[in-house]
Amino acid sequence: MKAMVWTKYGPPDGLQLQEVAKPAPKDHEVLIRIHATTVTAADCELRSLNFPLALRLPLRLYLGLIRPRNMILGQELAGEIEAVGKDVTHFRQGDQVCAWTGLGLGRMLSTNVCLKTGCWPSNRLR
Repeated sequence: MKAMVWTKYGPPDGLQLQEVAKPAPKDHEVLIRIHATTVTAADCELRSLNFPLALRLPLRLYLGLIRPRNMILGQELAGEIEAVGKDVTHFRQGDQVCAWTGLGLGRMLSTNVCLKTGCWPSNRLR
């Protein structure tokens, strides 16, 4: 599958469309085929490290000192459950969902993502 991979801190040219391995859901996770995702101001600020100097070092320690540790940005998405882990009871294949990954990032993908929490059926939002 394809993903926008974050290769270096700084301007947008640090993002590259690359082929990455498709994730497999663990026991408490769901695999979501992504139909829509966001690019937020927070993604841009993380990419460029556009923060006060006092926050840059702690952020570098969390995100990666030399280059980003989690190579895929993104926190919000909407899509369809493609597979569920064996311990998942609230969702089933084919459910339409929206999700927020928290600070886990990694959701600027073209097709799939695995989530443990932060997922809601889209029909509950209407």
